[in-house]
Amino acid sequence: MSDAGSSPSRSPSPAYAPPKKVAAPRKRKSDASAGGSGAPKKKARASKADDDGRAARELVATVIANPDAYTDGELGSKLVLLARYARSLEGAKAKKGEQELAAETERIRKAAHSGIKAQMKWRPSCKQGGARWVYDGFCPDPDVFGRLLGLDGPPTFKMKKFSAAEFGNHMGHIVASARYNEMRIKNDVNIRYNAETGEYKFSGSYGV
Repeated sequence: MSDAGSSPSRSPSPAYAPPKKVAAPRKRKSDASAGGSGAPKKKARASKADDDGRAARELVATVIANPDAYTDGELGSKLVLLARYARSLEGAKAKKGEQELAAETERIRKAAHSGIKAQMKWRPSCKQGGARWVYDGFCPDPDVFGRLLGLDGPPTFKMKKFSAAEFGNHMGHIVASARYNEMRIKNDVNIRYNAETGEYKFSGSYGV
């Protein structure tokens, strides 16, 4: 028997059950804390492109050197076919005629010339020749880029400095109007080229 003064325990009615705790939604990390700045991502993409390009060329060379090892099955035969096609494209690239190379070089030169000139706007720093400009471009053929800079062949550097006069001799002297003066490229021009991705960057300063 239970005690007279006690009452039997009962489960709470569903209507009066205490509310369940709901976990607060997780906060999203800000772009800054997540490392969302543009420059590191671009560098990471360029690095991955370098690795992918290098791995692809090594695979093509391996398959071409020993095609019999990859002819087992339909997939292997297609791999050999693709490797031979990729090698034929490399050969076609190397056989560009003088006229085609000259046309591509001139097209890229004009685009860079126009892009740099468009940035040459009047700023107070122009008085000391310290206004900055940066131009990013794309040239997938190292032979064309070498011709663009007056080199004897594809560039063997990743970064190089040209004097303002030397840069102008190859790219065309860039002049922009500023009130009663003319603005020109001043000091050295920094040149960067990535032969794996075809990306290049010109940067320097300008002023009166």
